[in-house]
Amino acid sequence: MNTVEKHLAAILSHHWWVLLLRGLIAILFGVVVWFQPGISLVALVMVFGAYTLVDGVLGIWTAVAGRKEHEHWWVLLLWGLVGVGVGILTLVVPGVTALALLFYIAIWAVATGVLQIVTAIRLRKEITGEWLLVLGGLVSVVFGVLLMAQPAAGALAVLWLIGLYAVLFGILFVVLAFKARSFGKQLAGA
Repeated sequence: MNTVEKHLAAILSHHWWVLLLRGLIAILFGVVVWFQPGISLVALVMVFGAYTLVDGVLGIWTAVAGRKEHEHWWVLLLWGLVGVGVGILTLVVPGVTALALLFYIAIWAVATGVLQIVTAIRLRKEITGEWLLVLGGLVSVVFGVLLMAQPAAGALAVLWLIGLYAVLFGILFVVLAFKARSFGKQLAGA
């Protein structure tokens, strides 16, 4: 068993509740976007900024909490820092145009998706259910690429797409949280 992957799996399993919280927040964000389609662009900017900031902080917390156990904790840290950076940028510049917001969201989705896929590849021999992390990463990358390819799409369609992405991403993270919790028990028994 490779110790790098074992340590990364231990970080995720010890902090499975952070994955659960991130998933529930994503689902809540997606549902709010769906049921408030008339939301103004400024309100969407603030909600998105707050969401990515909180998601990034939770990612950083997970990385820092596991830094002594794993020498490659920086991958999780980078994932969180991308979220914090995009969240702060979004909150500091709330008058951003719709096009710039779409590209902020797209860049964030692609970057976090790629980092999730890298994490899953590193864990593939250590855990079961790593495909959920890969699938979550792929959903993020596809979402980001679609936003970049169709920046002139209608605001309502983009809101629905953002909501769908957040709900799917959230569901995958909720399932992953319970998988992480169970493989944590397996690691403890090994």
